[in-house]
Amino acid sequence: MSDQASEDLHPVARLWSFIVEAGHPRGGRLLPERHLAETLSMSRATLRKALDSLERDGLIWRHVGKGTFVSDGTLPKAPSSALSELGRHLTPFRMMRARLAIEPAIAREAAVNASGEALRRMQLAIDRAKAATTWKEYETQDDPFHRAVAEASDNLLLLTLFDQLNEVRRAVAWGGVARESVRPTADHPGIAEHDAIAAVISNRDAGAAYEAMRRHLGSIAKRLFDEG
Repeated sequence: MSDQASEDLHPVARLWSFIVEAGHPRGGRLLPERHLAETLSMSRATLRKALDSLERDGLIWRHVGKGTFVSDGTLPKAPSSALSELGRHLTPFRMMRARLAIEPAIAREAAVNASGEALRRMQLAIDRAKAATTWKEYETQDDPFHRAVAEASDNLLLLTLFDQLNEVRRAVAWGGVARESVRPTADHPGIAEHDAIAAVISNRDAGAAYEAMRRHLGSIAKRLFDEG
């Protein structure tokens, strides 16, 4: 991960990315807090809050006088061939049903926990999608938007669940989608739907965030399965 990309992450995500990319073994001890803070360019107070969050999620444990350790069995594994295989046996309809069951709940958590930086990342993905000159450019920004929502939940378990869901989604055989224009139009429903999701998350309205994401995914499902 580049230095700039790392700096753009929420402190909890930055710390966890450092732990993963540094290859700390299960049960391995982390650097002392002072060295971690210097390495990650964080204040000690920010680092401690990030450590507290990882400890609550069971990803690390701390022993007074001995240090901070990576919990056994918590380091993420390489992309699972089992997840990809699952995707190859899953119908697009079932995939969308899974998204409808999971992503609205993640959006609800995002409305409760989103940091200013998480909101900025959501808006950046929206702005880039609006500036897209081709469908491919537009679709490239769909993943970052939805992942930014998952990151905004400030819950590493939900973020990991989203990433696994996304891995399965990529393996599903969706087939071609007919387009009536060479680029997204200003009134493309996905743009307005992303705007609506970001707005209610920014307003800390958890119920509205759940419903906005549910409507968005329902709209996608309708375009995929009901039109034509």
